[in-house]
Amino acid sequence: MKSGLYPGLFLLGIHDHLSPNLSSEISMMATILSSFQETSQVLKDRGLDIDSKKIGEITRRYAKRAEMAKQTQGIEIAETIAGCRVVISTDGGRIRIRQKKRGPKTKKGRNRYTTKWKEPKLIIIYTVNEQGEKEHSFLPLIEGTMKGPDWVFSMIKYYLLKLDIKKADKVLFVSDGARWIWNRVPELAKEFGLSCKQFYEVLDFYHAVEHLSKVADLKKGWNSKKSKKWVKQNRRLLLKGKVKEVIKSILSICRGSKNKKLLSEKDYFVRNQKRMRYDKIAAIGLPIGSGAMESAVRRVVNLRLKGASIYWLRETAEAMLLLRSFYKSGRWDMLKNLSFSTDYCPVV
Repeated sequence: MKSGLYPGLFLLGIHDHLSPNLSSEISMMATILSSFQETSQVLKDRGLDIDSKKIGEITRRYAKRAEMAKQTQGIEIAETIAGCRVVISTDGGRIRIRQKKRGPKTKKGRNRYTTKWKEPKLIIIYTVNEQGEKEHSFLPLIEGTMKGPDWVFSMIKYYLLKLDIKKADKVLFVSDGARWIWNRVPELAKEFGLSCKQFYEVLDFYHAVEHLSKVADLKKGWNSKKSKKWVKQNRRLLLKGKVKEVIKSILSICRGSKNKKLLSEKDYFVRNQKRMRYDKIAAIGLPIGSGAMESAVRRVVNLRLKGASIYWLRETAEAMLLLRSFYKSGRWDMLKNLSFSTDYCPVV
């Protein structure tokens, strides 16, 4: 069969010589299993002989069709968030991306390449009950990308628009202290018309505690016992909402110091103090940590895309991030429906 577009097969949803269901099945297996090679072996055991290179191609094209349909026709989310407590978060992981390296080829005629660490970014949107616990009636919305901060927030805006976020009772944005995140959050709230009584920001409590530990470790003359005692005391103060007292204690430690790392930690707390009102956030039944986001990074990225001697082409990494996100959030059927769409021109 020659390459190109065959309208009859296209209308039947046939891509890569595969039926829609088989294409979905192969892509899902490639998403779940540890490698394309393992997927090839499992399929062979089932009587379907497809090499790992072809499986990688099928998976990339499947993800590409779904992404194109998502952008052109949009997705339909059955659940409603009217009157719900919605939590939004974003964070990054680490994977190796293979890129061609300039210069002469090897003695065997192969291209040289680098495998530098890159940061894939994930978003998650979910709902919680009045105790701040994750609700299981609403499947989380998770998606990942290798693109930059602006693209990350465009994904968040896409889903908030689909959810009609204005109808939510309360909306919480929780994340670590990355400036690229918090510099864009005010614009997000403004764009959707979320009031200060409806929209809240909080710095992940456990990241804040990590930074307390860094301050204690950088203080000269303190032994382990004294450092732990100071961290414990200030951890309690943070939970009680006494952020100013914590900052006052940090300033006393920094007095007269020229240690750039220590001063950077001081700036971290000063800059984020308005996002450390943990007592108020907990009092209204919202979470003070980003555990759901950390779990998503582990399940979507770390358990499939990150590992010793594992590196990816950027296009394949993008595809796997999309597929893993939908599968791990329990929304594979939504992805499957998108990939079956015939409202756009497929990749050929």
